[in-house]
Amino acid sequence: MKLIQNANIHDAIHDEACVGDILIDGSRIAAIGQSLAAPEGAEILDASGLDAWPGLVEAHGHIGLDGWAVGYEGKDYNEYNDPVTPQLRAIDAINPFDESLRDAVRGGVTTLCTGPGSSNVLGGTFAAFKPVGRCIDDMCLKPEAAMKCAFGENPKRCYRDKGISSRMNTAAKLREMLFKAREYMEKLDAAGDDPAKKPAFDLRLAALMPVLRREIPLKAHAHQANDILTALRIAREFDVKLTLEHVTEGALIVDELVKADVPLAIGPTFGQPSKIELQNKSWETPVILNAAGCRVSIITDSPVTQQSHLRFCAAMAIASGMPEADALRCITLNPARHIGVEDRVGSLEAGKDADLVLTEGSLFDMRGKIAGVFVNGERVAP
Repeated sequence: MKLIQNANIHDAIHDEACVGDILIDGSRIAAIGQSLAAPEGAEILDASGLDAWPGLVEAHGHIGLDGWAVGYEGKDYNEYNDPVTPQLRAIDAINPFDESLRDAVRGGVTTLCTGPGSSNVLGGTFAAFKPVGRCIDDMCLKPEAAMKCAFGENPKRCYRDKGISSRMNTAAKLREMLFKAREYMEKLDAAGDDPAKKPAFDLRLAALMPVLRREIPLKAHAHQANDILTALRIAREFDVKLTLEHVTEGALIVDELVKADVPLAIGPTFGQPSKIELQNKSWETPVILNAAGCRVSIITDSPVTQQSHLRFCAAMAIASGMPEADALRCITLNPARHIGVEDRVGSLEAGKDADLVLTEGSLFDMRGKIAGVFVNGERVAP
């Protein structure tokens, strides 16, 4: 057991921090309180003068699929041979030895959701995992956390010579696959245990059944307001769960997003707009949507922004007017909920995984130093 004493604890539940102790039993937090008694044989860590925060959570990126310091041969996050590939799974390509995972840990990021890029109308499933370990199967919290789909410029650009040259066709191809998958699922259900009545196996359609059964959401890449609205429209048509990724023009349709009440992963916002659909990119977007009551996560879309800079993305939102407690939730509890792992991570609470970050100074201060990172109760950095 471990007892971290006298830390200034920011638990991502309460707005105000308080000085207290954190008792870790194995991989879980056993208790949080003041003047906790140290069990016999417990390792004691005096954190006087340090701040304790939940391990940070990235809701959307491609880390582990787009390698650190490699060329084209190390990039596995887009499949360019077919615009519709729901059967692909991130877990089959994530490289646990990629240095970008070490960088994430050094930056206090202890849970990641990574998967296919946005070249494809349907790209495959994202995986939620922790960036510590040798075998991705053992590192995963959810091997299949969401099904990636994409709207806007990327499918048009990547498949202009293979059948997609308009937003209308992107939407049509997604609808077509959802219709076919629903029909396939209905036939399977009707067949019951009679193999003679079952339709011929189709891996692509089978991969979409968890979406249609509302077991995992569609994870929709959408920057422009019209693309965001198309994603919402299709989700309503098929009664599927949806999360919106990037949401660059979300501030232009606040009322619609409030009414839809779906999780929003906003970013990446560092850097200048590199294409037309990013022309309204602004740090005010997460501030506005958070103030309106939306479920906001801030993302790096790593490697677009280096994963270890997630905390500084939240700092930019604070500089643009977001309350610090809300900014913390935007990189901890909100993304944990976004990817469906809030029962394990995202806040400092008894019973949750012992993933936490100790800092000298504020997590959001460029001068703040990360003094310790714990994953599953074990110190993994620095």
